[in-house]
Amino acid sequence: MEDRSVRLRFKWLTDRRITFLFLAPTMLLLLAIAIFPLIWSLRLSFADWSVIGDAGTTPIADGFDNYQQVLGLGESASQQRLGREVVNRFAITGQFVLPAVGIELVLGFLLAMLLNRNFKGRGLLMTLMLIPMMLTPVVVTLFWRYIFRTDIGVLNFFIRLLGGSNVDWLNQIKVAPWALVLVDVWMWTPFMMLISLAGLTAVPQYLYEAADVDRASGWFKFRHITLPLVTPLLLIAILFRTMDAYKLFDQVWVLTGGGPGSSTQTMSFYLYQVAFNDFDTGLGSAIGYVMLIVIIALANILIRMLNQIKATE
Repeated sequence: MEDRSVRLRFKWLTDRRITFLFLAPTMLLLLAIAIFPLIWSLRLSFADWSVIGDAGTTPIADGFDNYQQVLGLGESASQQRLGREVVNRFAITGQFVLPAVGIELVLGFLLAMLLNRNFKGRGLLMTLMLIPMMLTPVVVTLFWRYIFRTDIGVLNFFIRLLGGSNVDWLNQIKVAPWALVLVDVWMWTPFMMLISLAGLTAVPQYLYEAADVDRASGWFKFRHITLPLVTPLLLIAILFRTMDAYKLFDQVWVLTGGGPGSSTQTMSFYLYQVAFNDFDTGLGSAIGYVMLIVIIALANILIRMLNQIKATE
């Protein structure tokens, strides 16, 4: 009788409701730390609001004024200058992303081709190669900051050994962006290597055996077997690395501080300056959403390329 009364009391507690009760805390936490800030910042992007001057007040919408300034469509000279600055920062970001991701792709794929063979010490070598990716970006950047030192830096030491002269890596406009690229390549090439290696190990061995029977050359096997089957995973790796490199901030902050001049001011760093140094929170939010639109467009291009490759298989 008692068991029946307990069952009747908890009759409402169905499997579906139990699932909801377990998921509810996680959903509420996600809503609090991710979705609400996204909606709030979208609201601020349409308002003239500052985090210090207008704190505690309700943001007052001013239409698309912030977006007009970001796109350089404003009527005043200052608004047009801001648009040119945004375009310049996008160009600086692109000049970093393209070589960094390209070099990481090539080096990562070559290392994956090497590690796809069985040899003694392969596991240890792979573990050592993955270490840079596992370290905190700020720690890695501080490490490289000492390497780039003009007086006692290890990099200039080897340059002098080869008969060259010291390079001021972090204070020359044409050199500082390449210092950022070098740090990013050292840290994230293992990621490209890991994705490439996963693709190489998934290639069926019988395809190579059939090619060997037909006495196909190594280049033929690479061109017609390896590359087509690994390309989808490479595009996914490019997608993830492009999105991540596009948001570069911590390395710029620690290594160059955006200098010399504005030669290393990526979009994320520029957004930080506008929102937290100039305290123009509304304009900073608008810049952030323009960045979001651009990265979504780039992601869609890569996804379409991936779908086209799958359609031709």
